[in-house]
Amino acid sequence: MAKKLKVNEEACIGCGLCVGTLPDVFAFNDDGKATAVAAAEDDGAAAEAVANCPVGAIEEE
Repeated sequence: MAKKLKVNEEACIGCGLCVGTLPDVFAFNDDGKATAVAAAEDDGAAAEAVANCPVGAIEEE
């Protein structure tokens, strides 16, 4: 089942771990912060992105 993820852009530091882990789900906005552009089809990769964000800016909706 697809998981919808959300990035707190105020907390995001633009490190790119989420974009590297799920490039179909995350992209950088014009401010260099990550934003979710699609739902995550891979539950394991979604959990990895949430767990590996160094500032905890990613959460499931």
